[in-house]
Amino acid sequence: MKILIAYLSYSGNTEEVADSIETKLAHENLTVDRHQIGIDAPIDPAMYDYIFLGTFTWEQGSTPDEVKDFVLEVGYKPDNIAVFGTGDTQFGGDDLFCRAVDKLATFYHSRWNGLKIEQSPRGSQEAIIDEWVEGVLHLAKSYA
Repeated sequence: MKILIAYLSYSGNTEEVADSIETKLAHENLTVDRHQIGIDAPIDPAMYDYIFLGTFTWEQGSTPDEVKDFVLEVGYKPDNIAVFGTGDTQFGGDDLFCRAVDKLATFYHSRWNGLKIEQSPRGSQEAIIDEWVEGVLHLAKSYA
């Protein structure tokens, strides 16, 4: 199984989640490529069995423009995308928390609930990431 982790991170929080996901996938002996949205060259999503798409939520619940550009670069809606992201409840409360994750998961009709992490994924949230990745892999294997 070949997996891509594509993400956008300004503060480093979303990148830390991507790191944790990559570590978990490596323990499963899966082939993982990384793509920094807005920095790396465009990718061919057809090369991947699964894509983990990471973002943060911006300006009152918005998806960052670079992530929107990535969606346009892909050009279609692959059915193998699991969405993760970081946010901060102090900006917009629960209603806007990680709203970009919800928007992308809905847009892609993702089979998986989006993973939402409050700011940095350190501490107790590391276990949440591990559980989410296990759930994605479990469901992915059932589709294989």
